Amino acid sequence: MARFKRILLKLSGESLMGKQGYGIDPERLSDYANQIKEIAGMGVQIGIVIGGGNIFRGLSGSQKGFDRVKGDQMGMCATVINSLALSSALGAVGVKNKVLTAIRMEPIGEFYTKWKAIEAMEAGYVCIFSAGTGSPYFTTDTGSSLRGIEIEADVMLKGTRVDGIYTADPEKDPTATKFEDITYKEVLARGLKVMDLTAICMCQDNNLPIYVFNMDVVGNLKKVMDGEQIGTLVHN
Repeated sequence: MARFKRILLKLSGESLMGKQGYGIDPERLSDYANQIKEIAGMGVQIGIVIGGGNIFRGLSGSQKGFDRVKGDQMGMCATVINSLALSSALGAVGVKNKVLTAIRMEPIGEFYTKWKAIEAMEAGYVCIFSAGTGSPYFTTDTGSSLRGIEIEADVMLKGTRVDGIYTADPEKDPTATKFEDITYKEVLARGLKVMDLTAICMCQDNNLPIYVFNMDVVGNLKKVMDGEQIGTLVHN
């Protein structure tokens, strides 16, 4: 039996690039869809937020001359593209799903409300929340925290390219060590780049735990649901 009834799964846009180094890797997308199908089959209610960094980042765009608000809006559109790609991949493996958008984009997706999302998840749909918060200056980490709190998720599962929280970026610093367990307070005090600080504070204030794990390893999502310790649980 799965340890969580309802989850918010946060996926980075960069992870969708897979081996390509850009855009959306069909193989990686298929891997993700099959992993999500596996836990949906366990009766877990699933909400998903995907970043857009494989296509466009508003902040980096503003550093190259784009207006920040327009850049962030372009980033929101990038998350919609990724959400539609995941929706298609889930549909291909027989998983019912809905794309809900933070800004009106019918017929691309339904306009998000908490109650619409919960009703759909309780009916067996995987809900993919796109377009961030719908406002500029907020990251998709903040958007995922907000959606996780709103849908009353038991946990936020942050699927990254590493298997937990480290003292430094393990891909850049070979001396980086992994925390087996760490609190929100310690994360904030140490300035660790787990996710956007606003998102961490939101989770802390609303008692939403964060589990960081490596989504790129096929089977890891199921292991998290089965209670195996393969990531770092951030808690109060």
